[in-house]
Amino acid sequence: MTNEVKGRVLGVGGVFFRSPDPGRLAAWYSETLGFDTESWGATHGTSFSPEAMPANAFTVWSIFARDTEYFGDKRQSYMINLVVDDLDATLANVHAAGGKVIPEKEEHDFGRFGWFMDPDGNRVELWEPPEKMPEASE
Repeated sequence: MTNEVKGRVLGVGGVFFRSPDPGRLAAWYSETLGFDTESWGATHGTSFSPEAMPANAFTVWSIFARDTEYFGDKRQSYMINLVVDDLDATLANVHAAGGKVIPEKEEHDFGRFGWFMDPDGNRVELWEPPEKMPEASE
C-alpha cells in the first residue's frame, strides 16, 4: 500500500545529537567505525553512499513508548541504528577504542543486532542484515 499524501518524507536526512566535545566524539566515530562526520555550517555534513549498503538493508522509522527499556538509560530520547558488514568485528573495534560493548546480542532471521555505549554515553544499535531476507508473510 502506497501513501499518496503530498509532501511526504522520502528518507532519513540526518541524525543530530549533542556532545560536550563534538570534535572528540567525531574523531572517535571516525577512528572506531570508519565514517567521517563534519561540522554543520562549513559543509553539508556526511553522507553514506547508498551503493555501499547491502541490498537487503533498509531504514526504519519507529516510535517507542516513553518507558521503553530498549534504549537503555531513560534520559536518552533517541537511539541510532547503524548497518554494519560484520557485527562481531565492529563490536571488537568499539571495545578496542574504549567504547562499552553491551554483552547481549540478538539474532533473528532478519539479521543480527548488538549495542554499545559511545564515549558520551549514547547507546547505539548495530545491525548486520542477513545475506537474504526472509520472505514476508501476509
